[in-house]
Amino acid sequence: MERFKLNVVSTDWLHENLDAPDIRVVDATWYMPTERKDARAEHKAAHIPGAVYFDIDEICDTATDLPHMLPSPEKFSSRVRRLGLGDGVRIVIYDSHGIFSSPRVWWMFKAFGHEQVAILDGGLPKWRAEGRPLENLPPMPRERHFTARLNSDLVRGLDQMKGNQDKGLWQVVDARPEARFKGDAPEPRAGLKKGHIPGAMNVPFTSLIHSNGTIKGPMEIKGMFEQAGADFTKPIVTSCGSGVTAAILSLALTDAGHADVSLYDGSWAEWGDEGADNPVEAG
Repeated sequence: MERFKLNVVSTDWLHENLDAPDIRVVDATWYMPTERKDARAEHKAAHIPGAVYFDIDEICDTATDLPHMLPSPEKFSSRVRRLGLGDGVRIVIYDSHGIFSSPRVWWMFKAFGHEQVAILDGGLPKWRAEGRPLENLPPMPRERHFTARLNSDLVRGLDQMKGNQDKGLWQVVDARPEARFKGDAPEPRAGLKKGHIPGAMNVPFTSLIHSNGTIKGPMEIKGMFEQAGADFTKPIVTSCGSGVTAAILSLALTDAGHADVSLYDGSWAEWGDEGADNPVEAG
């Protein structure tokens, strides 16, 4: 299984295995509100054959004001089983950017204990460019049991991140663009401070992806994190604006062989809240 256990598969691999009985394909496209696009409508118009649509703004914790936070195991299990995503299947996730929101859903499945999950390298743009099949038929998934067991080692919360300021248990790496990380550019969401978590390093998610939407190789990824100041032998927590592009860093680190990577789910939407007293650095 070409790189499947390392979390990334090629368009060639998926095309060859699309009809395998244990393969399930998921469209995880999500757009920033400022993009004013309808990912669900796009999915209905054209998707990889058999793909179901995963809405990160619905399969989330709706009891919080923070965007698309990880839901309870019960809610996650309930939602994905209706999509035909369950125990014993291999899940391939893609999005319409190339690699943008799909790693967030990859991380969610990992967080709930499903290991057989991979990203489609290059996503829908590469699939389209190669002239591979698309359809507009509504998927007819057969409900399948999903055993959700939260792996708390993959998730970090606000209290843990506050404690880390003193204890220094984890290195924090921020996926936002450099200008936002430094506080030179405003945040796209209202009510947020400028800057970053004190002590955090910056590896913009775009730097990890080739111009054709595919992820860079393991050695190049390792070098980029080390150049940013990260020690590859020590634990890393990824962060971003709202927990989406942080998952791109988590994917890249995992694919490059890092064994201890977690994600700060609330990310800057929580830490940088203007009403909170969390310390902030700029520059």
